[in-house]
Amino acid sequence: MTAVAKIVFLGASSASFGLSMFRDLFSSHDLAGSTLVLVGRNVDRLARAERLARLLNEKSGAGLKIESTTDWRAAFDGAEFVIHSTAIDRNRLWKLDFEVPRKFGIRHTLGENGGPGGLFFTLRTLPVVFDFVREMERRCPQALFINFSNPESRIVLALGQYSKIRTIGLCHGIFMARDQVASILGLPPERVEVSGAGLNHFQCLMQIRDRETGADLYPLLREKEETHDPFVSPLTRKLLRAFGYWLGCGDSHVGEYLAFGWEAGEGGYNFGWDEGERAKLDRLIDDMLSGRVEIPAWMLAPSGERAVTVISAVLHGRKQRIESGVVYNENAIPNLPAESAVEVPVLIDAGIHPVSLGPLPGPVAKLMCMQASVQQLAVEAAVHASKELALQALLIDPVVNSTTAAVQLLDELWEINLPYIRKCIA
Repeated sequence: MTAVAKIVFLGASSASFGLSMFRDLFSSHDLAGSTLVLVGRNVDRLARAERLARLLNEKSGAGLKIESTTDWRAAFDGAEFVIHSTAIDRNRLWKLDFEVPRKFGIRHTLGENGGPGGLFFTLRTLPVVFDFVREMERRCPQALFINFSNPESRIVLALGQYSKIRTIGLCHGIFMARDQVASILGLPPERVEVSGAGLNHFQCLMQIRDRETGADLYPLLREKEETHDPFVSPLTRKLLRAFGYWLGCGDSHVGEYLAFGWEAGEGGYNFGWDEGERAKLDRLIDDMLSGRVEIPAWMLAPSGERAVTVISAVLHGRKQRIESGVVYNENAIPNLPAESAVEVPVLIDAGIHPVSLGPLPGPVAKLMCMQASVQQLAVEAAVHASKELALQALLIDPVVNSTTAAVQLLDELWEINLPYIRKCIA
């Protein structure tokens, strides 16, 4: 592979994630000379994203060539990397994913990656993802598909089963878990080194070590946790006491996968905060583009995401280990199903190589196997556009506590999502 590449960014007009990606692209000089193609549906927002990209590229000296288009098919011609961060009518449909099951008595936390919400997110997202990937198979079959969109595990699982396109999912959950542990330990996050394996948003921290001394920090974590603020991560800490390991990257995330996850709180995602933050970001970008304010320093600093690290390593054939990536399992975690999507450390060079940390602790693997089965059946429901399989996926999900509720919520949410549900495979 040459030292420059064509990078296609699907969902580039997203205010929040798009900016995180821009921060990483334009704070690096590893991609100088490469072409960045911004792709979006909304012409006005896409034009605004292109103006911002050109401004940051100029200020940082990153040396990228910037293009934009609404024609995602043509954008794939000759691409070596495709970054995916799209969602269909994200907040409106996500609110319904959360509210409709509650109406029928389902107690859940976020309604995004697990439970009924995770199912319907899968049903409407996979057809769009397969549109992209089938076109990649025709126009750029050697390209690497880098996914940031949820439901992360189900997208990677589906592509692992039904496409030959190389795929990796990236998530900052491992850093969230590290920060939570560091807070309880009373140590700065950069002092704490963690190694995790499991499912996306449900990793098991196999090791927690002091980066300076190499000491095992698990004994200290168990000691400190006993007297720590009881309102901080109560569900994850109950799991720590029961299973002996820190699981997941926050109560609301891990709670999506558990029958008792509602004990972490049933407030759902804070959409008001989300929309407020997006509005503030939009105002800041407008002020920067008009020259009313200077570009803040943080906007030209890395965000902590790992996409540019992956692209640079593959592009230059440089060995680089990243803390975690979502990949098709095969044998990375031997006591989870081979046909599942798992999150493990990954070694990047010219390719993507999952790093096995060995089998999960037995009871932890059994806990995660339940959710792996739910994800498998949800993917089958989505790729076949099958309401029958969708009902079965609900009925094996530990979050669903009633057959009657399952049928009722399925009927209502299926009708709402019907414009987006279609077969993904012949």
